[in-house]
Amino acid sequence: MRALLFLGLLLAGQASAVEVLATVKPLQLIANAITQGGKPAGLLLPPGTSPHDYALKPSDLRRIKNADLVVWTGPELERFLEPLLAQRSSSLALMASLPHEHEHEEHHAHGHHDNDKIVITQQEDDDHHGHDHGSRDPHIWLDPHNALQIARLITARLSELDPANLDRYQQNLTQFESKLSEADHRVEARLAPARNKGYFVFHDAYGYWEEHYNIPSLGHFTISPERAPGAQTVAGIHQALQQSSAECVFAEPQFRPAVVNAVVRGTQARVAELDPLAGDIGEGPEGYFHFMLKMADDMAACLLNER
Repeated sequence: MRALLFLGLLLAGQASAVEVLATVKPLQLIANAITQGGKPAGLLLPPGTSPHDYALKPSDLRRIKNADLVVWTGPELERFLEPLLAQRSSSLALMASLPHEHEHEEHHAHGHHDNDKIVITQQEDDDHHGHDHGSRDPHIWLDPHNALQIARLITARLSELDPANLDRYQQNLTQFESKLSEADHRVEARLAPARNKGYFVFHDAYGYWEEHYNIPSLGHFTISPERAPGAQTVAGIHQALQQSSAECVFAEPQFRPAVVNAVVRGTQARVAELDPLAGDIGEGPEGYFHFMLKMADDMAACLLNER
């Protein structure tokens, strides 16, 4: 009888579990730190999928409709969700709730210098311009200060939706803050010896990370992951790499080897990969900290020529 009672309570708890759906993996990792002990957050975009040009499937629409809380960055990143979520009460648009910091402008001029940074844009195909972040960088999770604010926002919304578990959410938030501080110090120590090393990135996604850890890039290349850049773009990139004596060029998982090889061939730069979307990080409650530490290790290993 006692076993049946326990099973009934367990099933009742599962039936009333709050359905949280995050659009991209880093937001899911933060959400899972807060939902620890309950149902983990789901992920809308599969790992390796770009939020800039994603096309919703009927199954995605059902998941969004059934979610009690959809955590997304905002139309600055997941523009395809704006018609669905802009007026939805179950939506948590994070950029609308965070301070307007780290504003920047996207430039589309070949070889443009932006605040002493070099910006090389692929310009052989006028019909392809890549994605445009607008005036605000949407990769907000790359600053631990923002990550803590995101965790607080998620905690507040979950506490409203599920007041019976308010204490658990608050305890998880306290634990997240403590572990975040520890991870932040470890990342700081890992990156410190690499601060005087020059590097370029393939994607203008790391402004928050660079500012927080005081490890600025020399610039970025705005090129298509799907096709190799043409001769004019490659020449501009080679010139930038040679003139700046860059140690590393950081690509991302979606870039094909042919694209990466075309960019660095004939230069002194080493190549490594960063993944700002945490594609290969486990979804557990410690996931965000593993993500931070992996980003730091991948960056430092290349800049310090450890591999």
